[in-house]
Formats: sequence, structure tokens, C-alpha cells
Amino acid sequence: MTPRNAHVQIHICVVLWGFTAVFGKLITLPALPLVWWRMILVSVILAMVPRVWRSVRAMPVKLIAAYAGAGVIVSLHWLTFYGSIKLSNASVGATCMALGPVFLAFIEPVIIKRRFDVREVLLGAAMIPGVILVVGGVPAGMRLGIAVGALSAFLVAIFGTWNKLLVDRADPIAVTAIELTAGALLLTIVTALLPGSDTGFIIPGTRDAIYLLALAIGCTIIPFTLALVALRQLSAFAAQLAVNLEPVYAIILATLLLGEHHDLNSRFYAGVAIILGLVLIYPRLVRRSPASAHPEELQAVESVRDH
Repeated sequence: MTPRNAHVQIHICVVLWGFTAVFGKLITLPALPLVWWRMILVSVILAMVPRVWRSVRAMPVKLIAAYAGAGVIVSLHWLTFYGSIKLSNASVGATCMALGPVFLAFIEPVIIKRRFDVREVLLGAAMIPGVILVVGGVPAGMRLGIAVGALSAFLVAIFGTWNKLLVDRADPIAVTAIELTAGALLLTIVTALLPGSDTGFIIPGTRDAIYLLALAIGCTIIPFTLALVALRQLSAFAAQLAVNLEPVYAIILATLLLGEHHDLNSRFYAGVAIILGLVLIYPRLVRRSPASAHPEELQAVESVRDH
């Protein structure tokens, strides 16, 4: 594969990931059963891949436990991400995900014990006006969705840092299988403890089942497989720049397919422009040398993030 083809392929992946927010709005299930079904479907599909079993058998128990811990975090991230969409809309949920680099600027130095990067901290501070505009640009009833979405971005920053420490120790497909299976088990326990509520084991209707399959296969398995190939031909900078476009694609898709622009005013989109503008220049501000760039870090994080 040529670098040009790899760029095209990674952007196709990002567009497919952008559909996750749209499916989150289209699927009528509450957030908990939605995430449970998505994790179960992906886990079952990956369990049928012999390569996954070979890799898992070769892993030390402690490493499997570490990946399972990351899976617990990603399940909570997905739960709050879709909760944000249910409480607001797909555009708001996608915008909140753009706050991930802000939280990462503060979380990563603490977890991996490195110095705080002044550029990253300033980037976070520069986003504050955008966040204020976004909050002021949505109906009052959607603001809880923004708070839940910010929590989701915080969780994905923790997950991203955790995975970064472990990413080069195992096959990414096997890692994804372990993480999603662990997340599915956690949500199964949570769901079992909530009998008689609308968060129980809900059997999806035909339309929801089709959307869930599209979410599991079209927005998780297929883009992950394509990304495995494409990311090996790209620098970390190019890959990060591409995946940072995900909220842009998600908002465009939500506008075209769901007509969400009718619910949001100009202040919201002004805030989005500030936040996404900063997110897109983020890789250039903190660009590393080629010797320290590892696209594998991105492939593990992006494979199970909010897409």
C-alpha cells in the first residue's frame, strides 16, 4: 500500500467512526443495553477469529488483567458517550469527544510520570471560550448531555493513556477482544443488578438490531481492520490529524441525516469551530520527531474509542 492510499483508507475509517454518533441517536435502546449489545456482538465476532485465541493464549495472566481493566474503562466511556447523545443529540456528543486532548494534557503526565507540556495546557485553556459558546448554544434541556459527554471525554483520556502503556505488548486485535469482552461482562453484571427497569436485558426490535449490527461491523470491525493496515504506512502525526477529524465528520453526518442543526444555534457552531480548530492544530503543536512516532499507539486507542 502506498502512503497516498493509506491516507485515503484512514479517512474512510474516520468517516465510518463518525457514524457511531448517528447510530447512537437512531437506535432507540437506552444507553446501557445499546453499549451492552455492541460489545457482545463485537466480542462474539472476534471470538471466531483463530488469531485472537492464539494471541490470548500466549499472554501472561497479568497482562490480560491489565487489558481487562482498560476494557472496564472503555465500557464506561461508551456508556457515557451514548448517554450524552441520548440526553442531547449526536452533534453535542461528538463535540464533547473533541475535549479528549484537553483532559489528556493533564492525565497523561500524571499516569506516565512525565512533565506537563505547556503547549498542551495552553491548548486546553484556549478551548474554554469554545466550551462556553457550546453550552450557551444548546437548549437548557441538553446541557446535562454536555456534562455527561465531558465525563466521557475524561474517561477516554484515561483509557488512551492506559492503552498507550500497554499497546506494544500484544496483537491489537486480541487486545480489542479482551477489552470488549471485559467491558461486556461488567455491563452484564450492572444490568443484572437493575431488574425491572428500562436498563434491563432488552431484546432489540428489527430496526435496532440492523443498526446494532451496522454499528458493530461497519463502525468497529471493518474500520479497525482497515486501520491496522493503513496506520502502518502513516506517521503518528498524519494519523492523529486524521482521527481528530472524527467529530467534524460526525457533526456533518448528524446535520445531513438527522437535521440536528434545527435544534442548535449559531453560538453552538461558533464554539464547535473554536474547539475543532484547536483539536486539528494540536498534532502540529505537539508534533514529535519521526523516531518517537508510533502509529500503533493510535490504532489501539482508536479501535475501541467512541466509534
